[in-house]
Parts: sequence; C-alpha cells; structure tokens
Amino acid sequence: MDELIDILDDMGNLTGKTAMKSLAHAKGWFHPTIHVWLYTKDGKVLIQQRGKDKDTHPLHWDVSVAGHIGAEEDIEVSAIREVEEEIGLSISKMDLEKIGVFKSVHKHRKDLVDCEFHHTFLCELKLPLENLQKQESEVERLDLIPLIQFSEETRNLANAKKYVTYKIDYYQIIVKEIRKRL
Repeated sequence: MDELIDILDDMGNLTGKTAMKSLAHAKGWFHPTIHVWLYTKDGKVLIQQRGKDKDTHPLHWDVSVAGHIGAEEDIEVSAIREVEEEIGLSISKMDLEKIGVFKSVHKHRKDLVDCEFHHTFLCELKLPLENLQKQESEVERLDLIPLIQFSEETRNLANAKKYVTYKIDYYQIIVKEIRKRL
C-alpha cells in the first residue's frame, strides 16, 4: 500500500518534505520506519515470514513487526498501529521499549532502494502464538523461536537466504537487548 511519508536527510533529520513511499523507494530517499521485536520471558523471539508477494525479501524471515511511519505520524503511534495491523495484537506506548534508531540501506534494484532509519523497539509478548492474527497481505507465517537459535541463525548472516539481510551488528544488538530483559 502506498502512503505519504516524511523524507529525511542522510543523518535521519526531517527535511520538511513528504513523498509517497513508492517515490521515496524509487529515488532512494531516506525515510523513517519502525521495527518492533516481540519476545517472551522464557527466551523466545517472534519472527515473521514476509508475504510471498512482497517487493523486497519475499518469504524471508524478518522482524516481528515492521512498517513505514506515516507523514507527521508519532513514532510510537505508528508502532502500535503496525503491531495491530500485522499481527492483531493491541499494545500501548507503555509496552514499547525503544532501543535505538538504526540506519539501513538496501539496494534491491536500480528503481527500488530502501534508505531507512529504523526506530527500533522491544515489546514483551504475553499471549500465545496462536492468539495472534497475521495480516494475510503482508505476513506469510509467524513463529516463536528460541533466542539462542535466532542468534545462531543470524550470526555472520549464515542463513542469508532465510533472513532479511540487515547488518550483523543490528541482529547482535537485538539479541543482546532481549537477553538483558530475560
């Protein structure tokens, strides 16, 4: 779905400009997104398999919930909205723990470049996996896997064909931050 988003400079600052998401991707303009990593107190992390019809990384495993921040939309409001849309889970601002903002550039092809700043949150998952409702158009499958398995599978991008290829240190930060909360 195309939507109006804010355009950022290469340092992540608002430029005062907006554009449709499709144009930002075509031109390689930086824009803000959210990542919400859900974890359980017994040491599991929720991952989602991207839909088979996605433009980028179809059927690769990815962050629990990710999405674009609408133009002038509050970051936490965007995170809450995306969690509700993608996995049918209602959360509040108090459930979100921001752990950082991470710059990411993926050149998929000449006319599709993701230049994003991921506002990244952790959120404890308190419901069983079967209580979540995936958004059919975005999410192929959901899975809860042990954090140690996730760590091993994303270390050195050994499973580059399985997971979206974020920087290795990004995955390491996610694992480290979840471990701190267990």
